[in-house]
Amino acid sequence: QGRFVESGGGLVEPGGSLRLSCAASGSIFSFYYVAWYHQAPGKQRDLVAQTPRYGSNIYADSAKGRFTIIRDVAANTVYLQMHSLKPNDTGVYYCNGDPAVPWGQGTQVTVSS
Repeated sequence: QGRFVESGGGLVEPGGSLRLSCAASGSIFSFYYVAWYHQAPGKQRDLVAQTPRYGSNIYADSAKGRFTIIRDVAANTVYLQMHSLKPNDTGVYYCNGDPAVPWGQGTQVTVSS
């Protein structure tokens, strides 16, 4: 069974940047898509960005112009480059590419001064 491991979170001031990493246990090309999700405290998990095997990347409205999802097939890793971070970007970020794969631990992002 595949799995995904998230890393790269941390504490950053408003306006700052972070790059999150999602390491897949196998080739990311084997998944129809790989996506990043955000779960704010007390809220549901929402899609942030998705990179499909073929076609264009998809972004939530809140991520457009600030976040970029990057697929590195050779490294079996999908990155989420985040700029101009806001306090409401705070939360746990998860990645996944298959509904049958259990969610990982996620990586905590805190945007605060």
